[in-house]
Amino acid sequence: MLTSNGYVLDEAPHRLGDLEPVPAAERSDRDALWQRLRREGYLYLTDHLDPDVVHAFRRYYFERLMDTGLVRRDSDPLEGLQGDGELDRGLLRERLFHEIVPSAQYQAFCALPQIKDWFAWLLEDEVHLHRRKIIRHTRPGEKGIGTATQAHYDLVYLRGGTDRVLSAWIPLGDTPVSRGGLTYLERSHHRVLAEEASGRLQAPAASITADLPGLAEEYDSRWLTADYRAGDIVVHSAHIVHAATDNVDEGDVMRLSTDIRYQRSSEPIDWRWQEHWHDRDGL
Repeated sequence: MLTSNGYVLDEAPHRLGDLEPVPAAERSDRDALWQRLRREGYLYLTDHLDPDVVHAFRRYYFERLMDTGLVRRDSDPLEGLQGDGELDRGLLRERLFHEIVPSAQYQAFCALPQIKDWFAWLLEDEVHLHRRKIIRHTRPGEKGIGTATQAHYDLVYLRGGTDRVLSAWIPLGDTPVSRGGLTYLERSHHRVLAEEASGRLQAPAASITADLPGLAEEYDSRWLTADYRAGDIVVHSAHIVHAATDNVDEGDVMRLSTDIRYQRSSEPIDWRWQEHWHDRDGL
């Protein structure tokens, strides 16, 4: 049973489907990628990164948080097994926001040539990586409103710059559907673009809803999911609606992922996104 924030998703074929990976024949064809991105709203690039590099950063992340109680004692940090004792939330926040987020390791990962150079190739320009980069872990068993990322599209949080910013969601380790990866509302960007153009969606930054099954009915669309592997990356439009599902992994493995944003350096940049991410930064 697939859930998000406690809501049970409708698994009927007209409400739930699979993300379509970019075929090998299109991977080096810039025009084909743009056609796909405009049509589907996302590019699912399997095996885009070296899994060893992804795993090395995953190990670094959980290793730095071992003594917070987040990770199971005496386990391999790479596994990301959730701790079974008390969580020191103050220490966790200190390590996350003052050590990991601004770290050279995180910056280097997000600016890997396979990422930065790829965006420069796709955009045919010098590119800018937004300094506000988000990294999240989700523990198995967390559910209810606010535990998983609610349905939204990125532009509502990026009003101060170009609307042609592109996001990259990167699973930091294998993330099967049961572990709570990202899910996309199929071709929802077409409706969002139309409503943005009409001025009907000029609202303050906010999620749309936690009710994913209800939104699929409203849009008469499907939520698309995938069994992500370390090395996969999803590049998506700032207009496509997406959310996360709940982590129900039976092996106590935490989901870890990061989402980052690239754009052409020559286009307007939202200044609010040029500070390190903090969960109290108001965005």
